[in-house]
Amino acid sequence: SPEDPSVMWQFSEAVTGLADACLTLGVPVTGGNVSFYNQTGETAILPTPVVGVLGVINDVHTHLSHGLPADDLTLIVLGETKAEFDGSEWAHVVHAHLGGQPPQPDLEAERQLAEVLISAATEGMVSAAHDLSDGGLAQAVVEMCLRGNRGATLNLSGDAFTGLWSESVARAVVAVTSEQSAALLALAQQHGVPAAVMGTSGGTSFVVNAPDVTFSIAVDTLREAHMATLPALFDH
Repeated sequence: SPEDPSVMWQFSEAVTGLADACLTLGVPVTGGNVSFYNQTGETAILPTPVVGVLGVINDVHTHLSHGLPADDLTLIVLGETKAEFDGSEWAHVVHAHLGGQPPQPDLEAERQLAEVLISAATEGMVSAAHDLSDGGLAQAVVEMCLRGNRGATLNLSGDAFTGLWSESVARAVVAVTSEQSAALLALAQQHGVPAAVMGTSGGTSFVVNAPDVTFSIAVDTLREAHMATLPALFDH
């Protein structure tokens, strides 16, 4: 309820943040919605506004899917990954916790990332791309595997937990051919965007190799879990 000062404060701050981001990124808002006075007993929905935005793709042929379209593509993470887990999907699923200090927005980093992605797509460097947000790198690559119906291998040099589940902002994972890998890394450096090779596409499983953990899950098993989620919730 907006009559609750703490709820109204959250909503107001969210709208202010959205406005700041849209001004920095040059994104027009075409409409929006928010549900007030929507709760059952003492349980209310989170004070989250929903907005519609508009973007233009000058050449529809440069549109990118997030599905992995082929084997032997190089997976590159763009952006800086930090140990940021408050408010994350991991905190919600594993600990049923919502709180703490969420990942800090960096609008300039978001703008630089967008410039890299737009240039790479326009120049045909990238075969697939996915934002890194809910669920971090692990969730993004799994979704790429499911959409492309093929596996992927991640080779992590640092802490696997941070690498897989962090939800730091201004990040994306892209898939490029070996011929385009150097060009993309150079483009990222030109725009001041950190970039690191993280793995490859191919096979029939999602595989993670790291100093502290190694595991493999068949894409078919991931798809079964993915397809069973909604039925399980409705049967609960």
